[in-house]
Amino acid sequence: MKRRQLLSALLGAATVAVVPTLPALAAPALPTVEVFKSPYCGCCTAWVDHIKAAGFAVKVNMVDDTTAVRERLGMPHVYGSCHTATVDGYALEGHVPAAEVRRLLAQRPAAVGLAVPGMPASSPGMDVPGRNDPYEVLLIDKRGGRSVFARYPQS
Repeated sequence: MKRRQLLSALLGAATVAVVPTLPALAAPALPTVEVFKSPYCGCCTAWVDHIKAAGFAVKVNMVDDTTAVRERLGMPHVYGSCHTATVDGYALEGHVPAAEVRRLLAQRPAAVGLAVPGMPASSPGMDVPGRNDPYEVLLIDKRGGRSVFARYPQS
């Protein structure tokens, strides 16, 4: 009997040691964010760093103009900014905070994606010390309409 108890205890300990490393139990990976940006834009690079720091894998494509990408994705030009990205079927235009990208992916609305038009001084990648300018993250619907998805700074 003692032999069975010892083997059972050893098997149990081995199982506990292996279970945490099983890929099936790991948190699901975030989808890759594919970015289209100018090779000369530092704020776009800072936004890519922000997205990476939030746990997203990123693929960067250098382009001279994001207009064609924006049109292909269905993002109206009026919401255009300095870079365009895609994530899991959605377009991201401009300096969209990573927290809102995560919320978009969790909620999965029927939409083209999110946009932060212009380049607000306090948005991710555009951080200006001492500035906390208000801006909106817009949800762009498939007809080109918009609604406010988030407001910054958040209270």
